[in-house]
Amino acid sequence: MPIERLIRSLCRTAFITGVSILAPLSAHAGIGPEQIPVTVRVEPIETFHVGRETATFGSLTFLGGLELLPDNRHVGGLSGLIVTHGGSGLIAIADNGLWFEADLVADADGRPRAVRNARVAPLLDEDGVPLANVGKGDTEALTLRRTNGAAEMLVSTERDHRVYAFPYPLDPDARARELDMPPGVRRLRHNKGMEALAAANSGPLAGTLVIIAERGPTFTADMPGFLIGGPHAGTFTVARSDAYDATDAAFLPGGDLLLLERRFTLRHGIGMRIRRIPATELVAQARVEGEILLEAGFTSQIDNMEGIAVHVASDGTTVITLISDDNRSILQRTLLLRFRLEDG
Repeated sequence: MPIERLIRSLCRTAFITGVSILAPLSAHAGIGPEQIPVTVRVEPIETFHVGRETATFGSLTFLGGLELLPDNRHVGGLSGLIVTHGGSGLIAIADNGLWFEADLVADADGRPRAVRNARVAPLLDEDGVPLANVGKGDTEALTLRRTNGAAEMLVSTERDHRVYAFPYPLDPDARARELDMPPGVRRLRHNKGMEALAAANSGPLAGTLVIIAERGPTFTADMPGFLIGGPHAGTFTVARSDAYDATDAAFLPGGDLLLLERRFTLRHGIGMRIRRIPATELVAQARVEGEILLEAGFTSQIDNMEGIAVHVASDGTTVITLISDDNRSILQRTLLLRFRLEDG
């Protein structure tokens, strides 16, 4: 095993067993209420499988990726993502209550090449106070909801389970508007709550907000889900298997749901999985499983994958963008990966 892979193996093992050289930041002293610029260096990722040129994985084609290396120590822990402007804009949230916005430069083949004009700002509560300053800064999921020609961004918080709406396009001075949630949302596990949030803006579930918890009440239990609004409002569950936890979700243009999952265990190691759940199966009281589109482990360019976004490119193809949460630890990486869905 090459020395660099050995070092990364030891680092990941240390992370999995709970050793962390840098503890996650719970606040962001030094970042004011306004946006501030951030310089982000990148390291290109040309192949998804380490040491292999394979680009096709079932119905997915790997377009390329980047390791993001920001110059601000507060930028990390990216846990939710939307892609804007036909694929050239990124808006993400960090789990310390920060917005992250940037332009993504890609080549003619769709391969990401650079991140420009990056900036960060705190998410503000109803009173204009940063969420992180009032114990609500564990922001985990982000989705863009379009209603009657208008758009807003929805953000979920964990531990204190809430969903907030913010205007779109992003305005760093905008204050949160809390949405009413079903009672069951408040009963989710303290640190295993609303990790996946997706708004259906088209298709048979148009008008539905889907929430999926990271984990159920026990390690082996299915993951609770909520259908809020739309034609089939109610609760459902997602079948849990192979120690995977839900981390994010996004709707395809046709209405099917993509569920992103991750795994960190001593037995299984690091893992990532994407499941496609047909829109027809997302009804109240259902138990859904879906089809596995992609599963990857230690031999692939993955980390703690926590964000997924879908957009339609200028040529009409469906593109999936993933981002990882590095927990602001030197043992992990912030990765941005892109795939084309061939049967989107």
